[in-house]
Amino acid sequence: MSAPDPRPARPVTRRILSLWFPRLAAERLLRAEPALAEVPLAVVTETGNLRQLASLTAAASARGLSRGQALTEAITLCPDLVTRPADPDREAQTLSALRRWAGKFSPWVAEEGPEALLIDLTGCAHLFGGEAALFAQVQQDCADLGLTVRAGIADTAGAAWALARYAGGGGIARGPTGDAIDQEARATRSRAGKRHWVKGGPAPEPAAAPGAVARIAPPGGVRQSLAPLPIAALRVTPDTAAGLARLGLRRIGDLWGMPRAGLARRFGQDLVRRLDQALGVEPEPISPAGAPLHFAVRLSLPEPIGLQDDILAGLDRLLPVLCDKLRARGRGARRLRLELTRAEGGTERIEIGLARPADRPDSLRPLFELKLGGLDAGFGIDTLRLVAPLTEPLHATEHKGGWAVAAEARADRSAAQALDDLVARIGTRTGLERITREHPADSHIPEKTSATQAAAWTAPATGWPAPTRPRPLTLFRPEPVGAPDMPDVPARFRWRGRDFETRAAQGPERLAPEWWLDDPNWRSGVRDYWRVVTTGGQRLWLFYAHGGAVSGGWFAQGDFG
Repeated sequence: MSAPDPRPARPVTRRILSLWFPRLAAERLLRAEPALAEVPLAVVTETGNLRQLASLTAAASARGLSRGQALTEAITLCPDLVTRPADPDREAQTLSALRRWAGKFSPWVAEEGPEALLIDLTGCAHLFGGEAALFAQVQQDCADLGLTVRAGIADTAGAAWALARYAGGGGIARGPTGDAIDQEARATRSRAGKRHWVKGGPAPEPAAAPGAVARIAPPGGVRQSLAPLPIAALRVTPDTAAGLARLGLRRIGDLWGMPRAGLARRFGQDLVRRLDQALGVEPEPISPAGAPLHFAVRLSLPEPIGLQDDILAGLDRLLPVLCDKLRARGRGARRLRLELTRAEGGTERIEIGLARPADRPDSLRPLFELKLGGLDAGFGIDTLRLVAPLTEPLHATEHKGGWAVAAEARADRSAAQALDDLVARIGTRTGLERITREHPADSHIPEKTSATQAAAWTAPATGWPAPTRPRPLTLFRPEPVGAPDMPDVPARFRWRGRDFETRAAQGPERLAPEWWLDDPNWRSGVRDYWRVVTTGGQRLWLFYAHGGAVSGGWFAQGDFG
């Protein structure tokens, strides 16, 4: 028996693969609409009144357009530009699909922003013939998918990120100041490292052209691979990169001989932290996305069924199993779908929504029973599948403080449950989106003091603020009133085809529109509101508009009842 090797085991070098899809949003549209491949295409985002290009196809980039460019400028340069609005949800779904595809290379895959992935390749590259072969496989797979990808492999996530975006000659060739790094005078570049070199410290490394930098850094070679890259490759802010460029520090290698205390004092701790993360001095963990929660149960029948009672009997077998799965994960269902497969082919789907998370069969079964009446069973149903596509956390409630407090809590909870159950039952027939409730809103404009929200997704409003002035019981859109065009309360006026005589009036209460908004309903200018009592007993809320973009006059907007 041989003696154990006394030498310590060599530590495993961590290897990270960074994938960047710079045209993800635009190329997603090309996959859906192949005809757009022949024209320049751009995906546009809107921030306030500014519309910018967020993603471009190769044809659009060839016309001189760039990301972040204003849409008006882009159309001037490229009049035949085709634009589409950004769809963050669809783009996130596309990136999630790419994350699942990247699982073939390593089980440790994380999303990084809206168009990038980080993959921990430690111990996996040899399964594909080495890192170079794996790199080529990534490029080939993305080409087959019609996607542009830039990749980088290094010992750290920061270095891999930098190589993917700035190495290999296809990265960003200009610094944040707009100066071309490669066109800087040779003497200036050579002096940049010398004038910051501290005697006794490591000698500065010579600069190299970006095209000579490989996107696969050898193990332990992070420092040499990062040295020729621009400062922006450290994931610092543009202001920090611009400040360093003004000092002649344009490449990462220029920072090797700089005092760290001076860098942190002048440019902040973020620069030093990013530098440490890129070199591996400070750890940067990769947190892969967890597997999505999936709750579904299935029942296959030996013989087709078609009666409603038989379907309910099958549902009674599925609901307890599904609810047990939900309770085991501390979840409650907000939406459930019953899929009924017919013997001759085809599937009937019955979907219900709930006003609160539920994990009890007795609260779910009646909702399905309400919707089984119009079911077309065909020649019979042989498979039932129950799915909970939307769930929320559901925690048990513990009551403390004595019997009285516990009884009060139970009473409040049962009342809230009864209201939620009522909303769910009505929503099953009419649709949950049709049931709304009012919530207080912070505005002095009468018609904006409340906001309409979906009852199934909001809690009942509490603490309505008391109005500083009396408000009408019924509020409606302003209606013209026939009266003299004068700010004084009219003695007689005509409204809704009837003549009224003023007996008493109280006011005015002056309200002005919100100056930062252009509300079409308030273009008639400042309003003076009056509470008017007529001789017939009507109590109306009238206002006089002083005029603005449109003419003013007298209007009625409410009735005090």
